[in-house]
Amino acid sequence: MRVLLVEDDESIAEPLVDGLSRYGFTTVRVGTGAQALAAPLHDFVLLDLGLPDIDGIDVCRRLRQVSDVPIIMLTARGDESDRVLGLEIGADDYLPKPFSTRELVARMRAVGRRTRTVTAQVSAPANPLGPLTIDDRTRQASLSGVPLALTPKEYHLLALLAADPGAVVERRRILEQVWEPNFFGRGKTLDFHVATLRRKLGGPEWIENRRGIGFRLVVPGGGGS
Repeated sequence: MRVLLVEDDESIAEPLVDGLSRYGFTTVRVGTGAQALAAPLHDFVLLDLGLPDIDGIDVCRRLRQVSDVPIIMLTARGDESDRVLGLEIGADDYLPKPFSTRELVARMRAVGRRTRTVTAQVSAPANPLGPLTIDDRTRQASLSGVPLALTPKEYHLLALLAADPGAVVERRRILEQVWEPNFFGRGKTLDFHVATLRRKLGGPEWIENRRGIGFRLVVPGGGGS
């Protein structure tokens, strides 16, 4: 696995690169947000929030606009709002400094498992659901042939619901598979993403809310029960 480490502190970066190599990771290290945004796509990104040129939150947001690569934020910030914001704009996990390489690798593997689980929800390369098509090869959803401009989290949410259309997916399962186990973000995070996804699908009838339980995908005119 090729890892992009975005860390400007040499005293942290050098031993971390060495430590990751012992676990079989090939790590490319950059020291600024601009270098991170210009770097080729990797299999994983470890992103320090306190960068000298661009705030790590903004780097995360901009990476998410072009890629769904797994991102773990590395932060010395004690403010919970920074961590929550990072997770809500697309980071997969965060790790407060100082940390051990062993814990970081465990979190990377956990994020990798969650990412593979969500990807596996759509078994066929192209999954037609009435006018809705989900192509997991390109992570692109289309409605009546028109591509939908979905964020990675919106795509993962839609793919999870579309894996078994009509079935109710519990809120906790959605949070664990699309966000992270023990997700601590704002309670309305999932509802916000559902509302945005409904709007992009063209109407609220696509996603039904079973109050206190979860959500299900209902293809309009598809006869879902």
